[in-house]
Amino acid sequence: DGEKDALPHCNLQVYTYTCDVGKRENVYSTAERVRKEVGEVSVLVNNAGVVSGHHLLECPDELIERTMMVNCHAHFWTTKAFLPKMLEMNHGHIVTVASSLGLFSTAGVEDYCASKYGAVGFHESLSHELKAAEKDGIKTTLVCPYLVDTGMFRGCRIRKEIESFLPPLKPEYCVKQAMRAILTDQPMICTPRLMYMVTFMKSILPFEAVVCMYRFLGADKCMYPFIAQRKQATNNNEAKNGI
Repeated sequence: DGEKDALPHCNLQVYTYTCDVGKRENVYSTAERVRKEVGEVSVLVNNAGVVSGHHLLECPDELIERTMMVNCHAHFWTTKAFLPKMLEMNHGHIVTVASSLGLFSTAGVEDYCASKYGAVGFHESLSHELKAAEKDGIKTTLVCPYLVDTGMFRGCRIRKEIESFLPPLKPEYCVKQAMRAILTDQPMICTPRLMYMVTFMKSILPFEAVVCMYRFLGADKCMYPFIAQRKQATNNNEAKNGI
């Protein structure tokens, strides 16, 4: 009785564009189309991500380059495309969807960890630059989730005794937490909150103690089952295609 919708009914129009964010020319040309067909962008969410799924010495160079281009370099191109108008209006919000592996690393996914560390470093430096320029109308939010149950890291496992306390996160939960952080201008959000503790412990403990903590959690080789599954899938695909 008397309940009202949280949002008013209105006619919304959604525009979609296909863009290879790893290629700066593609980003810039698509951004120009967006400006002409839709208007200026006030909220930029950098969320594209890929993973090679190979140990370093088994990973083709082109896959390493792709991971870095999509997960890290693309943030430079998209931000350079849309930030100028935000600066002019002193209004906007830049969201970097990184990863907990951009705050602490694990074995077997060197390219992914490096790309996410790069994304975190880019975001933090950009945030400082905006503060130094006194552009207080442009907000930034860094999103660092734990393993999300999207299939991207299917097979990744931590110690089974710990897994029930730290299961893969549902995408809907991650989106809800990220949206709450964005709407409240929160500079950073880690999900679940336990990730803050792991990051803090990594910052104060000596490396060998961190190794022991990783081994206790089963996080030191958590990606190995995932890499094995990817390798098996690749071998099956090559056999199927007669390669």
